[in-house]
This record gives sequence, structure tokens and C-alpha cells, in this order.
Amino acid sequence: MFSGSIPALVTPFSGGKFDEAAFRKLVDWQIEQGSAALVPCGTTGEASTLSNAEHHRVIEVCIEQAAGRVPVIAGCGSNDTQNALLHMNFSKKAGAAAGLCVAPYYNRPSQAGLIAHFSFLAEQSDLPIVLYNVPSRTVTDIEDDTVVALVKKYPDRIIAIKDASGDLSRVADHRMGIGREFCQLSGNDELWLPHSAAGGKGAISVTANVAPALCAEFHAAIAANELKKARELNDRLFPLHYAMFSDASPAPVKYALSRVHDYISPDVRLPLVSASVESRKQVDAALEQAGLI
Repeated sequence: MFSGSIPALVTPFSGGKFDEAAFRKLVDWQIEQGSAALVPCGTTGEASTLSNAEHHRVIEVCIEQAAGRVPVIAGCGSNDTQNALLHMNFSKKAGAAAGLCVAPYYNRPSQAGLIAHFSFLAEQSDLPIVLYNVPSRTVTDIEDDTVVALVKKYPDRIIAIKDASGDLSRVADHRMGIGREFCQLSGNDELWLPHSAAGGKGAISVTANVAPALCAEFHAAIAANELKKARELNDRLFPLHYAMFSDASPAPVKYALSRVHDYISPDVRLPLVSASVESRKQVDAALEQAGLI
């Protein structure tokens, strides 16, 4: 259902509030630059510091502005199962193509708890689910057997996974357990190339916020089996992948966007703070190497 370069969009702020005008410009630019789909209210969108009203407005604006030009995968994750369902019901009504649902964080459910959580969402909403596994943030890992069991139980509901575990063997594990056509998306920009070589369909990317055209071109080279070109583009993008995490994300990518667009503020919400001096230097150097400034 999904493939290519899919940015996990930042949520621009101005004066501490959601900057709707800047976000609309960002959505238009992303589509013009070749992004294949959009993800509002993910980790990079600072969903954990948005009120439910803000969360839903960001999703609504993204869908309105995309206007059917690309699908929108709405961030619907929560460590409260009922709140995740609330997000999914809203996103379905607003016109999202799918909901990105992270493993519940902080309360650390067992694998049985994960199956119960995602089963409840799959049974209570008909919005397709993209699983999101990022144990570095959630502590809880959606293990391979759990992914396989969920997809086999709900093949028409659980349609893809964003894997940010950093374990490339999982691509083959999922292919063997579920099937080769199951949509696997990398959640680690620096692993996008080997993840694709193993059978991935693309990436939900932080770097694509600031380098959408390059990321789209990179994926196109992979899809066309143009390995030499893909390697060259990967080399060009690689410093940027690491610079995006040179401080607590999304502070570095918001700073990077402020260098590329004067309508994007580098502001983040507490408990995050602006990117450090050293982080900004690393971002600037990576932007120059990528030819973006």
C-alpha cells in the first residue's frame, strides 16, 4: 500500500502554538518535491506534547492540504489504548489512509499485552494500521512472532510496519513469517539502503523533512535497481541522517528546516530545548555536503 520516501513531518510552532500556515506550506513543498506519503503527529511531530485537540487539528490540516495528492498516515499511537482508538476514529473520519500506531510506551506491556492492544484497535476501527516498533523510545519491543501473529490475525487491518529497531534481520524474518509482499518501511534513515536491499519498500524518514527531493530520488534509484546511483545519493545524505539525531529529536531537524525555509521556526516544546551549538554546527555541515544550503 505504501512505498518510497515518506517524511515523518515536524509540527511547526509559532509563539508556542501550532503554526498552521507554515505547516500547509511544508505539506505543499513535500508533495512538490516527490514525497510519496506524509506522516503527521509521529515522534518527529512532537505528538507526545500535543493536546488531543492540537493532535487532531494537525492531522486534519495535513489531510486538507494534501487534498488526495498523496496518502496521509496519521500518527495515532498512545500508551492509552482508548486514546489511540480516539485518534484512529478521528483520522478515519478526516480521510487518513492509515494510522501509525506505536507500541505503548512507559507502561511496558508484555507481548500478550501488545497483541491485546493492537487486536482491540483492529477490531474497533476499520482504519488500516501501520505498526511502529521503536524500542529505543518505548522500551517495549514488538517481537517478530508478535508481528507475524497480528498480521495473520488481521491481514486486512494491519497492513505495514515501520521498524526502527535497528535489526535488519527482521526484514527477512517478517518476509518468511508473513510473506514477501508485506509492506516493511525502515524507521532508521541510515539503514534505508540495506533495509531496502533486504526487502523493504521505503522509509518513514526524518531526513526527508529537509531533503525530500534527494530522498525521493534515492528511493527511485533503489526501486530501479540502480545501485551505483543509490550509493552515491546515500553517501550524500548520510551525514544528514546522523546530524538529525545530534541532539534530542526533532530539535536538529527543525533547526535544519529553519535554515532551508524562512517560514519554519526551530522552536520545540518542553521538555525538549533548541538544538545545541555543536548540533547546529553538525547540521550546517551536513546541509552543505548535501547541497541544501
